[in-house]
Order: sequence, then C-alpha cells, then structure tokens
Amino acid sequence: MPAGAAETARKRLLAAAEDLDDNQVAGLVLDLAAEAGVASVWEQVCLPLLGGLRGDSPADVAVEHALSEGLRVGLDVFRRDPGRPLPARGLLLAGAEHETHCLGLHALAAALRERGRGCLHLGPALPWSALAGAAARVRPRVVVVWSQTPLTGRAYRLVRLRRDLPGVRVLAAGPGWIEPFPPGPSAPRHVTTLPEATAACLQAAASA
Repeated sequence: MPAGAAETARKRLLAAAEDLDDNQVAGLVLDLAAEAGVASVWEQVCLPLLGGLRGDSPADVAVEHALSEGLRVGLDVFRRDPGRPLPARGLLLAGAEHETHCLGLHALAAALRERGRGCLHLGPALPWSALAGAAARVRPRVVVVWSQTPLTGRAYRLVRLRRDLPGVRVLAAGPGWIEPFPPGPSAPRHVTTLPEATAACLQAAASA
C-alpha cells in the first residue's frame, strides 16, 4: 500500500472511531482489505492506529473500543463463509490463558481465508487445559497461541503444550512471548509479523 494511501486510510478509520461508529470502521476495513490485502491493511493501517491510541481519558477509551470492535468485526466478516466446512487436521487459533487482546488472531484468520485456508478460531483467554483438550479433539496440524503481554506469554506452558501434542506444530504469536524457547526443529516457533505468521501456518499445514 502506498504511504499516502495508508495515511488516508488511517485518518478515515480514526474519524469513524472518533464518531464511535464501529460499523463504519468495519466497512472501511472490508473495503481496504479487498483493495490492498489483509497484511498491508493490518501492518500499515491498523497497527499504527492502535499503537497511537493513548487512552488517557474516558473519551479516548471509548474511541479505542469503537476502533477495536470495528476492526474485529471487519476482519471476521472478510471472506467468511459460515457454510463451508473446516478442513480436517487444520489450523487452531486461540488466545493464551487470561489474554483478552487478540485482534492479531482475527487478522491472521482473515489473512488465512484470503489465501483460501480456513481455521478454527477459539477466541481470547482460553485456559491451557481447554486448549489442550480442544487440540486433542480436533487434531490440528498447527496450533497458534496469541499473547499480548509477558503476563500471559508463559513460554513453559507452550513448551508443555507442544510436548503433549506430538506431531503438532506450535506457533507463538504476538509480542508477549519474551522468554526464549528451547532450540530444536520441534520447539514452539515465535512469529512476529502477520506475513510471517501466515506463511508459517500455511507451510506447516502443508508439510505436516
């Protein structure tokens, strides 16, 4: 996306959020994703906007919520086909236990659908026991766990999950994973950008 177009898009989204119009935010996200692609919109428009919101006042907090909700809805609606069955042995996405901020997973799910790949997205704050149980039930090829802060990015829990799910590729997404993972080809892998996460998911799903 050209720099000028990205700046214009940010201004339009911010104006809609300042009007507390989450529906307009969602509509703009849908149009932008269709024109420029999910990764460009997320990296060049959404992330800078989210990072620039300070939340210093109640009014600012309301704007941030309107923006976040509009982004979530727009990303979730993008190329979604509720009647299409999920592929067997596919991709499972979830937020780490106690992690309530998972917009990045919504962006990843949208980017995967853009590439013709559906996924099972179980949302934020999934307890580790529930995640392990869901993975044992649906037997995915890839599990992606999102953490926004170090409080929820517990590397040892992800290592334990990987050990309990032989043959499953485990990806750690989001900025909360600051502790190093043990080396080795089967260890959890930290992905830090949407294009990297999308490529890693598709590669692991295809090769598993």
